[in-house]
Amino acid sequence: MSKTYRNGGQPSEVLHDITLAVAPGAVTAVVGRSGCGKTTLLHLAGAMDFPTAGEVLIDGRSTGSLSDGQLTALRRTRVGFVFQFFQLLPTLTALENVELPLVLARVPHAAAMARDRLRWVGLEEKAASLPYQLSGGQMQRVAIARALVHSPDILIADEPTGNLDTASGDQVLGLLREAATKFGATVLMATHSAEAAAIANVRVNLRDGRIQSIGS
Repeated sequence: MSKTYRNGGQPSEVLHDITLAVAPGAVTAVVGRSGCGKTTLLHLAGAMDFPTAGEVLIDGRSTGSLSDGQLTALRRTRVGFVFQFFQLLPTLTALENVELPLVLARVPHAAAMARDRLRWVGLEEKAASLPYQLSGGQMQRVAIARALVHSPDILIADEPTGNLDTASGDQVLGLLREAATKFGATVLMATHSAEAAAIANVRVNLRDGRIQSIGS
């Protein structure tokens, strides 16, 4: 697949002839310098964007063939997202942030499920805290709990340790690894960190929008 954007009318190809399969129960790290296309690749994999040429297949079905309603259902039930800047809603407590995807999907017993995920990331005692009352590492752990509260098949993590100190980053990486081994998720992570890439089962080296190598 390929992805081209138009800047001022001029085409700019961000990804070139990418062929990549990611497996359940494993962590795949996409590594490379800033601007090499990592985030674009993750957006395509999570059906947040679509390729200009080729297709993204989830269980053999092209994301480009799905209706708006099917795409919404896919993102709410089968895909979880973790971002570098946490993306927590500032007026909601930690528990409410984790609960939100379940509320939007009208899942019963949402609060109990959210609390269980907070307990898994070691932050049950912070359930009533607002994001500004949490450290960066704690906010990212809340974000991971939110991403996994609906037990998605796919977890997309974009530079998940980019704003964290070493100790907090190690905690987050341990949770991502466990998301694959314990929950069986397909974890696709973009990173420029060698420490983050080290937890991966598969490392994809991306350069100037092209895959340079794939290794374990």
